[in-house]
Amino acid sequence: MAGRVSSNPNEFLLPDLGEGLADADLVEWAVQPGQHIKDGDIIAKMETAKAVVDVYADRSGQIAQLHGQPGEQIKVGAVLVTYAGANGVANKSIESGNAAMTPRASATPEEQVHEDVGTVVGSIQGEDYSASSGKVRAAPAVRRLARDLGVDLEQVAGTGIGGRITMGDVQTATGDRTRNSKMQPNTEQPARRTPAGQKSVATPIPPGEDQVRVPFKGIRREIARRLSESINTAVHFTVMDEADITELDVLRKRLIAAAGEKISYLPFVALAVTRALREREFAAVNSTVDDDKQEIIHHRCVHLGIATETENGLMVPVIRNCETLGVFEIGRKIAELAKHARERSIAREDLSGSTFTISNFGSLAGRFATPVINYPEAGILAVGRAREGVVARRGMIGVGKLLPLSLSCDHRVVDGGIAATMLARVMELLQKPNELIPAK
Repeated sequence: MAGRVSSNPNEFLLPDLGEGLADADLVEWAVQPGQHIKDGDIIAKMETAKAVVDVYADRSGQIAQLHGQPGEQIKVGAVLVTYAGANGVANKSIESGNAAMTPRASATPEEQVHEDVGTVVGSIQGEDYSASSGKVRAAPAVRRLARDLGVDLEQVAGTGIGGRITMGDVQTATGDRTRNSKMQPNTEQPARRTPAGQKSVATPIPPGEDQVRVPFKGIRREIARRLSESINTAVHFTVMDEADITELDVLRKRLIAAAGEKISYLPFVALAVTRALREREFAAVNSTVDDDKQEIIHHRCVHLGIATETENGLMVPVIRNCETLGVFEIGRKIAELAKHARERSIAREDLSGSTFTISNFGSLAGRFATPVINYPEAGILAVGRAREGVVARRGMIGVGKLLPLSLSCDHRVVDGGIAATMLARVMELLQKPNELIPAK
């Protein structure tokens, strides 16, 4: 990992973490003052706008001083670690142990709130305790999952490195508890759970306090920046309608029975959107905007972003060349990327380069929305919750399955008529599944 070099050979400066950012948040130290380390050992974990990344030692030696406290924002090029020099000047700091860490100027209890230290690149690490301390070894994300699922971490055996408890261990414990509950009468009320993949990001308010302040950090800060940029730059407008997916639902169930593989409505919507974006009259919707050069970039391929809710906030994994995939392939790709995004093990390249985005908020609740464009894209489709409703077919009224759709576009790039007919085309494909998925 390339970085700047200090004129003092005993100082290690925070390098550029590969994203061209000016700073990063210190998540945790992996070393202590007085510790002997080797070249390539992990020194610290830093959180950028997209990832928690490991910072590696550039030499072997003894740690004299650590500069910064977990939660502190550190500038690229600032001194991160001081090694013990041959002249012994820095060795005085070693004797004071952890006191050698540079104190944060104004750390308040509110600023010491635990952050999720899952990772987009690398391994899942976090708040750690030595095995001799007798305390649970688990990252805050794992602790949060255990709390949501009502799992006592004291009763869970960790299978991770050094006995750390992983998310898989918590989920296994949940399964064990479920099996045991079948053999014993349950006298307790079941714990309320959030939907799969949806975790609470709110920080509990301590007893006796009226409020708690949590700074914008990491992914949450990047989400705020990007949404503000989109609202302040793109000229949003939204068109809405409902597609009658009664026949599609029949086809979906038939495909599930034939393939023995579950599939939701989302891959069908993705396939219909991709098909429409490839049609010439809707090429403007599959565009991005380069505001610096005052250019609109039309894309031949459809790199489809799928907005994914994680406990850190919204992430948008990208299915590249979606036009080359079938409905089951799209479904598998969505599941795979969503899993990696929620575990924060997703590759950086899978989080950029989308040309159009779909947001499936209906998997949780709600019908219509006014989705914010994933700038610099020119359009985004929000999919609401499918429901049964009254439909008219061939002059007859009946009950069918309706899927709400909301298409937002950048009016600088896409005219209202194009957006409306684009939405109508997507609906047509969903309502005529034999055209969307021709029989072989």
